[in-house]
Amino acid sequence: MTRVLVIDDDIELCELLTDYLQPEGFEVEMVNDSWQGVDRALSGEHSLVVLDVMLPKISGFEVLRRIRVSSKIPVLMLTARGDEIDRIVGLEMGADDYLPKPFNPRELVARLRAIHRRTVAKSLDAPSVADVLAVGDLVLESRTRVIKKEGKEIVVTAAEFSLLQELLRMAGQVVGREALAEKVLGRKLSMFDRSIDVHVSSLRKKLGAQSNGLERIKTIRSVGYMYAKVPEID
Repeated sequence: MTRVLVIDDDIELCELLTDYLQPEGFEVEMVNDSWQGVDRALSGEHSLVVLDVMLPKISGFEVLRRIRVSSKIPVLMLTARGDEIDRIVGLEMGADDYLPKPFNPRELVARLRAIHRRTVAKSLDAPSVADVLAVGDLVLESRTRVIKKEGKEIVVTAAEFSLLQELLRMAGQVVGREALAEKVLGRKLSMFDRSIDVHVSSLRKKLGAQSNGLERIKTIRSVGYMYAKVPEID
């Protein structure tokens, strides 16, 4: 079973989620305290974290920040419906996805399964040539889920890794936002959903510019994004 840590001070909601998620193949641990939530998220005993933004003592954002200091564990944040700022801030701080309250439990299950699918290694074999993508000074290893720039590892979230993987596979070609959302998030984008855009913005900051000073990930207006190749010099 996939172990999920739910960090939310709403005890009734936690119990409802447990009752719904367990029959769907998830083992759920509930934590109603922010500090304890950080400790449990860093325990290495879970595959996913569901984190509420509105928490007592310290906010969900601070909990996420403390988790991201030393862990890449996938985090889905629960935000207030209509509060776009919370969603953007959460994604910028390293959340893999978000879900506005109130939500349909089926949607939560779908989101968790999508996140889990993209973070689980599909093979126990050593990396093959196809598992290693090298474009310019950037190398992405699918098996180990490691990204290196000029030999130095770049720390990214699970969603950012999957996004960069898709862009590198199609380097030099435009990839539509909808196609990226289905590949990376495992879902279609809703109206005004900026998830992909925020993940791209975060990647740009972490990766920096190309060796020629140009942007790595180009925005193709009204279409999507493209990872730009640096022309080879003979």
